[in-house]
Amino acid sequence: MTTNKMISKVEDHVLVLERVFDAPRELVFKAFSEAEHLKRWFGPKGWPLTVCNIDFRPGGVWHFCMKCTDESQEYYGQESWGKAVYHEIVEPERIVYVDSFSDAEGNIVEGMPETLVTMTFVEHEGKTKLISHAQYASADALKTVMDMGMLEGIASTWDNLEEFLEEIK
Repeated sequence: MTTNKMISKVEDHVLVLERVFDAPRELVFKAFSEAEHLKRWFGPKGWPLTVCNIDFRPGGVWHFCMKCTDESQEYYGQESWGKAVYHEIVEPERIVYVDSFSDAEGNIVEGMPETLVTMTFVEHEGKTKLISHAQYASADALKTVMDMGMLEGIASTWDNLEEFLEEIK
């Protein structure tokens, strides 16, 4: 398996990530839209989804929990809850949502950065180029999540996605 690395660039308060996946666009899109798929790949290595409730439609909510199950990691046993509210879905081209840190009940964690995310799925020579455009309220808000290791977490998550797509295509 060739490892296709994620490309990242920061432009003030926006983080742009790109990676090409060796799978049809419809399949990559589907991996982001169905709970049974998300449960199999979403989250960094050692952080599987233990909760994944998704209402995939504009106005719908995805509420999830990742839990560190890797005893070798510093955060073993800890949970990280998130909530996404979908704004726009154009199958199989684009998903736009606001991503927030939440608690187990789905309440937004005050003081933590929210992100307006646009995921674009582009057909690319029989493969799919995934482009994530994440806009934060400020450069400081972006720095906060970068300092938390978010970039490494997404790179690991997209590695999991690549492995999952290999299994199901």
